Amino acid sequence: MTTPVPPDQIPGVQPEDLPADLPEGSALLDVREDDEWRAGHAAEAVHLPMSELPQRLDEIPEADRLYVVCRSGGRSARVTAYLNANGWDAVNVERGMNGWAAIGRPLVSDGPGEPCVL
Repeated sequence: MTTPVPPDQIPGVQPEDLPADLPEGSALLDVREDDEWRAGHAAEAVHLPMSELPQRLDEIPEADRLYVVCRSGGRSARVTAYLNANGWDAVNVERGMNGWAAIGRPLVSDGPGEPCVL
């Protein structure tokens, strides 16, 4: 069993400090559940729900750095700590998709004509 990482030791970035075009060699990993994803997500994000992560580690994008996002930053902080403890270079997107939407970053939804509602 691993010791929890204190929140102040989890690398993080505010949505407004994340470049609109992700740096080369990086990827955005959205760990929200399916219904949250369908409601609205970043177009370039890869969806891998936190609840399915242990069984789907081979689906984590190959990237030099992973930016991990959820709805408000809590789940993504836990996933970030887990990934960093297991060899990935991950950074939590603090305030999550709520912060993303609040600064006007674009969102897409999966259903035709469905509004993006976080």
